[in-house]
Amino acid sequence: MKHTIALLLLAFSHVSAEEWPEWRGPNGQGISSAKGLPETWSETSAVVWKAELPGRGHSTPVLTGNQLWLTTALEKAATPNQVKARLTTNTGDQPLTVLDSVSLRVLCVDSISGKVLHDMEVLNVKDPQWAHQLNSYASPSPILENGRLYAHFGSLGTVCLDTATLKILWKNEELHVMHENGPGSTPVLSGNRLIVHFDGSDQQFIAAFDKTTGKVAWKTARSGKMDPRPQQRKAYGTPLILTMNGQSTVVSPAADWVYGYEPATGKELWKLPYGELGFSMSVRPVADAERIYLSTSYGKSQVIALKYAGLKTPEIAWRNNKNAPKMCSPVLANDLLFYVDDGGIVSCIDPATGDAHYRERLGGKFSASPILADNKLYFASREGVVTVIPAGREFKILAQNTLEGSLMASPVAVDGTLYLRTDKALYRIGK
Repeated sequence: MKHTIALLLLAFSHVSAEEWPEWRGPNGQGISSAKGLPETWSETSAVVWKAELPGRGHSTPVLTGNQLWLTTALEKAATPNQVKARLTTNTGDQPLTVLDSVSLRVLCVDSISGKVLHDMEVLNVKDPQWAHQLNSYASPSPILENGRLYAHFGSLGTVCLDTATLKILWKNEELHVMHENGPGSTPVLSGNRLIVHFDGSDQQFIAAFDKTTGKVAWKTARSGKMDPRPQQRKAYGTPLILTMNGQSTVVSPAADWVYGYEPATGKELWKLPYGELGFSMSVRPVADAERIYLSTSYGKSQVIALKYAGLKTPEIAWRNNKNAPKMCSPVLANDLLFYVDDGGIVSCIDPATGDAHYRERLGGKFSASPILADNKLYFASREGVVTVIPAGREFKILAQNTLEGSLMASPVAVDGTLYLRTDKALYRIGK
């Protein structure tokens, strides 16, 4: 597996050391090549700058050169009568945010000074769908590629921005599902396609935009049999592009099923049932040369490993239902699989067998996905605490560092620096 991770890093060597182009880093699996990162910090130490941010958003920043890009939402609250009218069609019983309107925006922050360079509205939506109070209207993370920023807001729309001119090159507001809990899936790029999940309570499909024009290139309905209850059909997962037996494949976790698709056309290549109820996942799979690892999230929560090497259709190699994460994606490091559940239990797993080397408590509650950098793992909690542990078989807390606010976005690690987004501000941590 060390060889596999080295190959993954090599495959993305065209991305400079100063770049973090998508949610889970240059390789899409939460692995950073950064060295010399800080282990300890606080509001009064090791903070290079702190930038107050307008609005509310959970998207992870992306970085190119000296520019950090992220999304946010300015919310206009609904009146009590609007709330009552809108929730008549809600099929769940979750704590929800209901708005009169929302301004969806992209922000650009200078990575050297922390100055907010741009604050630009890209969409304005009247009577948007409600969202879970734990979610935001700007939770999907943007993607950077060749001077373009792709910002996705679920059923509220998708936008492509020229980062040099700030010109909106295209926007698409055609595709809609009832998210129930607000937007969550982050898109991925493959060739000329921007690929996005739309798994709602009403309908479920995966789609791709032509990244040049913004037109819908393909749209493929989920073919697996769904649970009869609408709330158990929704999902917020993010796909992983993986070469499987020589073929580029979109590995796509959805409610009750994981699918494989052809990136260029959307053709379904295979599908596999979890075997137990799984839905509302906001995770992204990780993979090595033999297996894919993902959590089925809510329902019968479990982490499953799919053996794919040499197989036309993957098979479940093992499953583990202890402390499976519902919102946090796993990470591979040093022939080990790490993940943290929502209640703060971190697991270190043998990826070949599913057996645990340890399960230990970090404390706190977790929504953000961890990252690996400089042979350490960084776990960010909703309480604003980042716990640092070694990426090995023995559990040890190297440090626990607290900032003001809640951490819902994942950490970003580049060139000896950590960038951390709380619900109020963006921090640069380092020398």
